[in-house]
Amino acid sequence: MEEITLEFKNSKVLVDLFGPLGKHLDIIHKITGVQIENRGEVLILRSESKKDLLWADKCLRELYKLLKKGYKIYPEDVEDALKILARDKNIDLTRFFKEEILVVSGKKVISPRTLTQKKYLVQMRQKDLVFAIGPAGTGKTYLAVAMAISYFLEHKVKRILLTRPAVEAGEKLGFLPGDMVEKVNPYLRPLYDALNDMLDFKKVQEMLDSGQIEVAPLAFMRGRTLNDAFIILDEAQNTTSEQMKMFLTRMGFNSKMVVTGDITQIDLPEKKRSGLVEAKLVLSNLKDVSFIYFSQKDVIRHNLVAQIVQAYEKFSKQNN
Repeated sequence: MEEITLEFKNSKVLVDLFGPLGKHLDIIHKITGVQIENRGEVLILRSESKKDLLWADKCLRELYKLLKKGYKIYPEDVEDALKILARDKNIDLTRFFKEEILVVSGKKVISPRTLTQKKYLVQMRQKDLVFAIGPAGTGKTYLAVAMAISYFLEHKVKRILLTRPAVEAGEKLGFLPGDMVEKVNPYLRPLYDALNDMLDFKKVQEMLDSGQIEVAPLAFMRGRTLNDAFIILDEAQNTTSEQMKMFLTRMGFNSKMVVTGDITQIDLPEKKRSGLVEAKLVLSNLKDVSFIYFSQKDVIRHNLVAQIVQAYEKFSKQNN
């Protein structure tokens, strides 16, 4: 049995490191399998695996450094820290979390929570066209909206456009109640949710009314040239090849485009080729276009979501 002894001198910080009722230590034990004995300001770590022991040790040391610098730690942050360190044991979490920060309002600050998210934020700053491909819960759309708001507040763009294809997955639009706007609104709801999570509801309404933010189905993009804008196409796996080409050619001067989607969740008719799948083949060699790929390891929703995604991927492989 391998053993490491950790001694912390700041008892106030230590309370936050342990978490409410020791929850943070429980998370580290559950994920790494390392036994953690609490002796006041001293922690004793034990494990049969030296690799897991060093993993837990590094995590506790890095979280302690973050707390000393005033960074608040929540249970989900402990899980994220372990995921990040699982990929790179030498990473400096303080530097990692502070390097790519988006200020989207006076009270809302957003930072990356996985290595892929960090790369995603970097690429959105550096490239005018970024594709983010991966499963639900990885922050593809959320971070794109955050970046768009950040760019708008920094006066780098004059407006934000959010769009989705209105694909009929099981229901026909003609049978839904209301006019066309009311019919397509459910498809756009997740984009409104992201906006309202980052900005005050009143501010969102003001920006929508003034045209600074536009949320519309993809069909409304046809025939337009979009200058000085941050444009996000969500659920892009449900675009046809023609729709994808139409969207990408809407880019105007001083504009950025982010395309997000999950190619395992295509709702198009079987004979229709996904515009996102085709874009991977057509554009992957263009140096000014970036493709970011997320996996279940990047899922930052409830821990069970990652397990569900992984279970479905395993089932799909076994039955195809």
